[in-house]
Amino acid sequence: MSSILNVIDKLKLNVSNIEDVPESFSSDVYKLTLTSGENVYVKIPFNKDKLFREFQMLETLKGIIPVPKVLDIWYGDESITGALLLSAIQGMPCRGDIDEKLSFQIGVYLAMLHEVKTPGYGYHVTDGFKLLDQNNWRLHIKNTFEKWKEPCKEILDPALYERCILHFDEVFSALPDPDGPCMVHMDFRPGNILVNGNEVAGIIDFESARGGSSEVDFTKVNRYIWEVNPRTKIPFIEGYQSIRPMLALESVLPLYDIYDAFSSVVWCKNRGIEKNQTFLKENILILKNSVGYGV
Repeated sequence: MSSILNVIDKLKLNVSNIEDVPESFSSDVYKLTLTSGENVYVKIPFNKDKLFREFQMLETLKGIIPVPKVLDIWYGDESITGALLLSAIQGMPCRGDIDEKLSFQIGVYLAMLHEVKTPGYGYHVTDGFKLLDQNNWRLHIKNTFEKWKEPCKEILDPALYERCILHFDEVFSALPDPDGPCMVHMDFRPGNILVNGNEVAGIIDFESARGGSSEVDFTKVNRYIWEVNPRTKIPFIEGYQSIRPMLALESVLPLYDIYDAFSSVVWCKNRGIEKNQTFLKENILILKNSVGYGV
């Protein structure tokens, strides 16, 4: 709580109420009610690169898709990474049933995001845009997965781990050429899609967004939208294709299922296995299903 009080002071805000936003898993997010009655959000990112990344992405997307407006930015001090002051969007995270109409709209907005070109495959950091090694998306995916092997080996059942490594190599070799570089969200899921009734009101949480290949953004759509309600898949694809062509999903989803789950296992290890036990179990189950282990 001392962090948010410090930020409020630095941004010179007159606040009547502070509310923690529990759904934020990486950064600290607070909903503030100002004395004027206006609601705003303060986001204190996990590190300074995420601060700059979100700021740059929101500025780039202004007027393209509905995203929060950056009202102010504080660049932090030795104890706090910094903070973004963001406008409130009139909507709630997309927690309930997603019907065909809403799914079509979500597809449209993801395609509009993917239509935004980036300087290369890479991401914004404090001192500019950093290109990936050799500006090569496939090499980045392979190298990142390589880095995750050791921490995953410490947590996963040895036989499951070996199956995952073999499966990754197999599906990686079957990948088509990547598209892009275009803007990718990296965490495109219902919790980051705000809705008003069955209309999309806004897209939030761009702290991991970067220049990449659009293929990376369909894993959580598949997991949390299409698999929950298979009827949403065709309208989503139709919405997406009304803006840009859809890539060969059946070639990329098997790889990113395992890639995303490995990433999540490492995240749980870094942020504390005990307090993230549920999320860890969810991703171990995804890995088991992906490779047909013990199911």
